[in-house]
Formats: sequence, structure tokens, C-alpha cells
Amino acid sequence: MLEFTKMQGLGNDYIYIDATKIRIKNPSMLAKYMSDRHFGVGADGLILILPSSKADFSMRMFNADGSEAEMCGNGIRCVAKFVYDKCLTDKKIITVDTKAGIKTLTLNVVGKYVDTVKVDMGIPKYESECIPVISNTKIAKNLKIEILDKIFDVTCVSMGNPHTVIFVDDVDSFNVKKYGELIEKNKMFPQRTNVEFVEIKDNSNIKMRVWERGTGETLACGTGACASVVACVLNGLTSRNVRVQLLGGNLDILYNDNNHVYMTGPAKTVFEGKLIDLDVKSFI
Repeated sequence: MLEFTKMQGLGNDYIYIDATKIRIKNPSMLAKYMSDRHFGVGADGLILILPSSKADFSMRMFNADGSEAEMCGNGIRCVAKFVYDKCLTDKKIITVDTKAGIKTLTLNVVGKYVDTVKVDMGIPKYESECIPVISNTKIAKNLKIEILDKIFDVTCVSMGNPHTVIFVDDVDSFNVKKYGELIEKNKMFPQRTNVEFVEIKDNSNIKMRVWERGTGETLACGTGACASVVACVLNGLTSRNVRVQLLGGNLDILYNDNNHVYMTGPAKTVFEGKLIDLDVKSFI
């Protein structure tokens, strides 16, 4: 038997397992099995919460296809809610070690439970070799990429994981699947890429849809929202304090003068369950 918790941040849903006391032997395979929306629990991926010698906790994140990602903005907010609501910590400011570095999270507690979380997402990188992007330019801004019948101007940003931001006139009618899947796997991106399609509403509001690497279109992406605001600022399109409207709701992103990006948004528990129809010994 393997206990899990289903959680979501703006509809970006993941399965969470407390791995502070148990060892998951094959998280990639488990992620594929549990994420399946017909034969499994159904989710955008799997997140393991583990002990850390460098921070309060650490997390590992696996996409629905089993590939491991560096970080997840919506996912890490739910990590904070998980550890506080389940009394694994009583701190309202915690640190979480990720493959994109240690993140500091400030918990907004309402009653006994976490409602929203502010995350210091760190300093973005937009140098081509750091993202990585195959390009002759040092800064990955206004690069050209030809996909099917279109040539896109893209700005690329790393928030610990790679993002490619494309500005469009009408994001609601844009064919995200048609172009997102091909851009994700384009040879320009040796580690593949997440793809954000962004419509500028005004100086402090944008609308975004996302094609997530290894998953497909999702209702929200925290690191993608951060990358989109950074790209907006780099291109002189918005202020540094922006509300990002996603399919699953809104995130407030601040690209501060100290070059750190701060993300604030909700974290919700959906349900808890136990895996009983699986050879659990294969995974723990």
C-alpha cells in the first residue's frame, strides 16, 4: 500500500508522496502509472517530498511521461502546504532544495491550513548557453524559429528549467498544441523546452497559455509565468509587477530590482488515497 495526496495550484495538478521516511525505487515509472488519467490517479506528474541536509525539505518532480524536471512553481507551493498542513513543520518560512537550487517559501496560513504561498524563485538566466539554447547570440532574445507555416520571434529564459516565450495577439484562439509540441522538441533546445504563448493586456496584466515539456498543455505553470514576466520586461512590454492570467487562475509575479523573481499564488489539496491494486514492492 502506498499513500498519496492529490494537490493542485491553479489546476496544475500533481500527486504528492511523503518520501521523508520511505524510499521510492522507480519514481519515473511510478509517475507514468499514477499520472495516467484513465488507468491511474490522473495528474500532470508526480512530486516526491524528501529530507534534505541543506534545506528544510527537498523535492523531486517527474512529468507525466516519466521525465524528471528541475522545478515546478505551482508544485513547490503545494509542497509547502503539504508539509505544514501535515505537521511535518511548524515554520511559516521554509526552504526547499530543488534541482534548480534552494527556494525560500513564505506561507500564508488561514486558520490551521496554508492558503497561498510566496516563493522566491531566484535569479533568471537569459544567456543562451545557460538555458540552454543553440544560438549565435549571447542573450536569447528575439531569436527566429520556423515551425510549419510560421516564423516566431522567441525570447528564452531559464528559471532553473528552460522556457521559450512567444508573444501573440490572441492567445485564446492560438493553436497551442499544433505549435507547442514541435517547439518543445526543436533542435534549438538540447534539453527540450517549455513553451509560453503570451498576450499583453496592459502594463501590469498578461494572459498566458503553456505547453509544458513532457506533459503537454496544462492549466498553469508557475516557472512559465515567471519566465513570461521576465521576457516581458526584457522586451519593454510591461512593468516588473504583473498579474498573469492562466487557464486555471491568476499568479502575481514580481521581477524585483534585486533581479529575484517572486511568485505568489494558491495551493489546494484535492484528495488523499492509497494505491492498493499495484505491486507496491516494485516502488518502495
